[in-house]
Amino acid sequence: MDDVAGAIADPVRRRIMVMLRDGRLSAGQIAERFAISRPAVSRHLRVLRESGLVRDELAGRQGQYGRPSNRLPGQYGPREPSVHRTDLEADLP
Repeated sequence: MDDVAGAIADPVRRRIMVMLRDGRLSAGQIAERFAISRPAVSRHLRVLRESGLVRDELAGRQGQYGRPSNRLPGQYGPREPSVHRTDLEADLP
């Protein structure tokens, strides 16, 4: 669970999680919404992927990032995660 806490501690990664709540996006689609470099966005995506908060799948020749169906790692049962949507959106402009 330390990996998850570290992953969502960064405001950029929280914004990415909010962006992915409605469906999958490519790394390019995610990167174009930020004023940081694409390699920086890729590093954020890697942290989220390694913590289990997002997964990537190939769709043709392009990778698509999405949230796994099991919401948060280590969560038991069908309950919603304890992080509420308004908490995640607090950092959005």
